[in-house]
Amino acid sequence: MSEAFKRSVGRTPLIKISNNLYAKLETYNPTGSVKDRMISFVVDEAVRRGEIGPGTTLCDATSGNTGIALSAVAASMGHPCKIFMPSNMSEERKQMMRVFGAEIVDAPADDFEAAITMRDQFLRTNINTWSPMQFSNPDNIRCHRTRTAPEIHRQVNDMKVPWSAFIHGSGTGGTIEGVRQYAEERKLVTKVCMTVPAESPHGIQGIGDGRDFLANPDDMTEVIIIETEAAIQRAKDFAKTTGLLVGISSGANLLASERYLENNEVEGVVVTMLCDRGERYMSIY
Repeated sequence: MSEAFKRSVGRTPLIKISNNLYAKLETYNPTGSVKDRMISFVVDEAVRRGEIGPGTTLCDATSGNTGIALSAVAASMGHPCKIFMPSNMSEERKQMMRVFGAEIVDAPADDFEAAITMRDQFLRTNINTWSPMQFSNPDNIRCHRTRTAPEIHRQVNDMKVPWSAFIHGSGTGGTIEGVRQYAEERKLVTKVCMTVPAESPHGIQGIGDGRDFLANPDDMTEVIIIETEAAIQRAKDFAKTTGLLVGISSGANLLASERYLENNEVEGVVVTMLCDRGERYMSIY
């Protein structure tokens, strides 16, 4: 991938939301989402192993942000890209992928299993293809265990306060599981809590994609359930009070973190993720 893309991934600011709540502003990544971290890491590993060669088609099943990141990386490398995604994902995210030159193949609405099946069929029946396999690839977890979690830990340490909790939704589960493993390995006091949509199907695009994949809710300190409409409203309110337009899953993470703080005495700070920019949800907002 281009050096310009690679150098602009990560090192996102940790911004103050309230006295005990801070959030990683992942909109600073090149395509505006946390998924740039995973895709740049996994693609680098695949190139190093010789899995991606000249003309290789990059593909994956996605609810949107992974597809945007993969499309951008494929464009920077001069590779074709094919994305399989449920048909009811936001049109703005599809438009972003198409701008990078990706082809989008629609799966049935809300059916991530069907999108995964379509991706797997494409990989079986076409030569010179590669997928990050985001829902099952251990490199997804390794990215966040070795890069995202230490980055957060350094930023919290710089404030000279304990990192009390990390609260985040699970799409593939790579981010939250990577942070959980990091905290466990280093015997940190950090509680790791999962934001989970209340409805099924739901409208919090980017989390709760059908099943748990890489992260097990039973391994988390707590599961915090958030309603779709409440998540949308929290994201809209956040834009009006901060001038930062973030996505629906960010609204869910903010709400989950605020509810956690209401119900727990916290010494130090709670950290959550503002996963992506809100422009890709304007038709919903």
